[in-house]
Amino acid sequence: MTTQPAQSEVLLTPAEVATLFRVDPKTVTRWAKAGKLSSIRTLGGHRRYRESEVLELLGVPNQRDRQG
Repeated sequence: MTTQPAQSEVLLTPAEVATLFRVDPKTVTRWAKAGKLSSIRTLGGHRRYRESEVLELLGVPNQRDRQG
């Protein structure tokens, strides 16, 4: 699933997401293909992932939610 990011959304590479989950970057790509994690495609065709969605999957509270 690919969607357009918000202007100020922080995007992560597959390698950065893989490091957070302690898995191989190919696993992150498989999750995106399976619909477990949404991805955004760059103009060059590379996948990027929303930091907020990744942190939510990890169970880390969103900083913006805590500030409100």
